[in-house]
Amino acid sequence: MADIVLINPRFEVSYWGLEHAMPYFGKRAVFPVAALPLLAALTPAGHSVTLIDENVEPIDFARCARADIVGLTGMSVQRFRMREILEELKQRGRFTIVGGPWVTLEEGYFEALADVIFVGEAEDTWPQFLADWTAGQPARRYEQAARTDMTRVPVPRFDLLQMRRYAFGSVQFSRGCPFTCEFCDIIVTFGRRPRLKAEAQVLAEIAALQTLGAEFVFIVDDNLIGNRHAIKPLLQVVAAWQAARGYPITFFTEASLDLADDPELLALMAEANIVTVFVGIESPNDAALIEAKKKQNLRGERSLVEKVHAIQAAGLEVWCGMILGFDHDDATIFEAHRRFLAEARIIHAMTGMLTALPKTPLHARLAREGRLDPADRSPYGTNVIPRLLGRDELKRGYVGLMQALYAPTAYFDRFEDLFLGARLSFNATRRRYWATHPWQGALAALRALVQAVAILGRLQWRIEEAALRREYRRRLIALLRVRREPEMLLVYAMKCAIHAHVHALTRDEAAVGNTF
Repeated sequence: MADIVLINPRFEVSYWGLEHAMPYFGKRAVFPVAALPLLAALTPAGHSVTLIDENVEPIDFARCARADIVGLTGMSVQRFRMREILEELKQRGRFTIVGGPWVTLEEGYFEALADVIFVGEAEDTWPQFLADWTAGQPARRYEQAARTDMTRVPVPRFDLLQMRRYAFGSVQFSRGCPFTCEFCDIIVTFGRRPRLKAEAQVLAEIAALQTLGAEFVFIVDDNLIGNRHAIKPLLQVVAAWQAARGYPITFFTEASLDLADDPELLALMAEANIVTVFVGIESPNDAALIEAKKKQNLRGERSLVEKVHAIQAAGLEVWCGMILGFDHDDATIFEAHRRFLAEARIIHAMTGMLTALPKTPLHARLAREGRLDPADRSPYGTNVIPRLLGRDELKRGYVGLMQALYAPTAYFDRFEDLFLGARLSFNATRRRYWATHPWQGALAALRALVQAVAILGRLQWRIEEAALRREYRRRLIALLRVRREPEMLLVYAMKCAIHAHVHALTRDEAAVGNTF
């Protein structure tokens, strides 16, 4: 039987990684990768599995050298570190396997560094590979003939991870998205028919995370509402589980903007204690959305801003993804993004330049048009050659937009517009529960207060810029004049820590001319 080590390589510092914020939270990484604990759960009895997440612990290459099989997973942004790790493992003579999003899109990227590659999902191919390896006849490439039946997926082995080193836990309800956005690789990997786990599976995974101490959990589905008919009863079950236990888990998730058109779904998400939703808005430019086949954002009579406000009115904060450099973007697009995000009261926008991933329709189209940069790490931060903008112009505009969005005044103005002006009803479902369970409410308030004070204290102690510390104190006073709930104070403390991360990121990256 095999001694197996599975590795998630470290990420480069990025917007989504929140690396600069983790010390203020007392953590090392945002949340664990979903693939490794799931592969461990799929491993037949008799094999041993060790999980290493380089984002929370260093790789012990001496340990890897004793393993029979060393596997890596990773996304496109991890590919450079993946190559470094594979080179080290090959020098040590290890049998290496690679799976995950990047190798699924670019199968030949690692060439001879990987003995075996896994394309797409691996619930069926992972056990098959281990059987082949045990028989001494592993194949070079594995790809499932059919999509995974999600009702057969076991509870991941979260216990093999150092869960207390993560700010959030992670859980998956479904895979797949019904839409056909030109730039997106999700439908390449998971298909257009959303597939859901059974109710008992989801509850078992949530319970496992709660047992390990998780309070905040990210539902990692690329579009939680891809199958509205199926997700509604599942959310009802999750809401009942939460109510029976005093709402121990706070959820974050991802969904498409058409969520705004379904009041019942919005209410169910709030009842399940989902407090934040990440939405792919992409652009305030209607022509760019049509070009990208993101027409679902334009359906109905309401504007993008009105749709965002509808989600916020239901008690959910909106984070979003934004993209610059579509064919219909000209020099006015940067100010259009800034203005839209201010009007929409969106504090956190993961903004990036359009990138063409292999196997996507966008990549195929731009290849035909001769508009792909072949460099693996382009100095322009993207492999797309834009149509109406120069490459330097796009890069400078992007960096300038990030600096404008995350300047302290702009960032905290959006925060105050949402939480003080619009008075976002944050955690309303749990607060109703506390009203009838005062002792639990008092304990939760005390816990939130202690956590908030700890984060704010670390910020004031560790941030070197006196002006930034003063801004955090000034905005805190403004907050306390209007809202004094301890959980609101914790939200503010977390926003300050995230701002400290993006502030450092934009400062450092702009200084060397890189992108985020």
